[in-house]
Amino acid sequence: MMATAPVVVRGGGELGTAAARLLFLSGFPVVVLERAQPLAVRRLVAFSEAVLTGESVVEGVVARRSPVAQLGPAADFVAVAVDPEGAVLARLRPYALVDARMQKHNRETTRGDAALVIGLGPGFVAGDDVHAVIETQRGPDLGRVLWAGSAEPDSMRPAAVLGYTEKRVVRAPGPGRFLSQARIGDAVIPGQVLGLVDAEPVRAAIAGLVRGLIADGVEVPAGIKIGDIDPRGPSIDPARVSDKARAIAAGVLEAVLISRRRSLGETTGQTVLR
Repeated sequence: MMATAPVVVRGGGELGTAAARLLFLSGFPVVVLERAQPLAVRRLVAFSEAVLTGESVVEGVVARRSPVAQLGPAADFVAVAVDPEGAVLARLRPYALVDARMQKHNRETTRGDAALVIGLGPGFVAGDDVHAVIETQRGPDLGRVLWAGSAEPDSMRPAAVLGYTEKRVVRAPGPGRFLSQARIGDAVIPGQVLGLVDAEPVRAAIAGLVRGLIADGVEVPAGIKIGDIDPRGPSIDPARVSDKARAIAAGVLEAVLISRRRSLGETTGQTVLR
C-alpha cells in the first residue's frame, strides 16, 4: 500500500465510485460513506449499491458494506458504510477526503477534515473551504484540478445524446416512495411505465435502454433525477463507467498524487510541482 491513512469518499454514486475505484487500483486504501437510502441512478457503476445488497463490483473492483463501528481501510476491497454525517471521520483520520455528493453547494466540508480535501464540481472554492476542486462540466477542462477558485456553474442541462437532452432524463413527478416496474438494461418505448412514485406513474419519454434507475423503495423528493434512458439502445453497457466519470476520477488521483509529492518535497527540501 502507498498509504496507511485512508482516502474517504463521501458519496458513492457514479462519480464518487469512479474516483474511489481508481484510487484503490493505485494502491490507496479507500472508504466510501453513503446515506441509508442511496440516490444513485447508475447503480451498476455505483459502490453505494453495497449499502442495499452488501456488495458491489464495478469493473472488477469489489466494495463491501461494513458496520460503522468496525469501519476501516481494507486491502482487498473498498469499504462502504452508512454515515451521511461523516461522524467516523474523526476516528479514521483520513489522509484525503473527496466530497463527491454533487450537492451543488457546500454545507459542511472544510479543509480541516483531512490533510487534503477535494470537492467535485460547483459549490466549493479551492483555497477556501477545500484544497482542490475538480471540474465536472463537460468540455476541454473536464477533470481539471483547480487549486484556486471554483468549478464552472452547473448548466442545469443534461449532455445531448443523439440530440436528446432533458427528455432522456427521468425525474420524480412528486415526492414519495419509488416503486420500480423496470430494470437497468431493459429496452423501453415512449410512454412505458418505469415505476411509480406514490401511485403516480413514471414514464419513459423516449425509446432506448434503461441505463440507470434509482433503487426500488427509495424515498425521493419531487423533480430529482431517478432514471436515465440512453437512446443508443443495446449497444450501451450500463455496467461500464462513463468517460466523464473516468476523467473526473483521473483529476482526483492527480490531486492526491500532487499533494503527496508536495508533502514529500517539503520533507526533503525539494521543490516538487509548485
